[in-house]
Amino acid sequence: MAERGANPPAVGLLSPSRRNPFDRSRDPDRAAIWEFLVARDNEAFVARDWAPVADDFWPERFEGISALGSSDPADWSLAYPTVESYRDDWLKMAGEFLATPLADGDHLGLLYSMTTLDRFEFDGDRLLVWKRFRAEAPLRGGGVWSISSQSLFRLHRDGDRWRIVGFVGYLPLAPEAGS
Repeated sequence: MAERGANPPAVGLLSPSRRNPFDRSRDPDRAAIWEFLVARDNEAFVARDWAPVADDFWPERFEGISALGSSDPADWSLAYPTVESYRDDWLKMAGEFLATPLADGDHLGLLYSMTTLDRFEFDGDRLLVWKRFRAEAPLRGGGVWSISSQSLFRLHRDGDRWRIVGFVGYLPLAPEAGS
């Protein structure tokens, strides 16, 4: 049966220590998923190093869809038919993000503070995970860098672990209530 509506504390509240918000002994699946979808991904992204995340993907089953910022599926694209095509774009995006002149220069801290895993839907050896990105950060010299988007990850169990088999990424994220 699917589990819905699991809302852990926002990662931003934990960003100074960058601790996993899930208790490994009480919720090992969510704890492990946070480790690779948030912690390992963030660390590898700011290092521009694909190797730490490469095995989190299941290449033979993978495809990535880009929503291109649109909520209309007619606008979406099979942008990543292979893990390699996603890897190449991920590395390019990492370089662009690291070139962003953040006022505090803390790209890794910003990644942790803007990323949440807001929902998990388990059904046997299949899983959907909602990963959201929301932040505004001042830039050196003025201005603000901002992001408000989400991705829906598809994971399959592979033995004793979960692996990414696909996602719909770059979906628009509605403003939070009261903002």
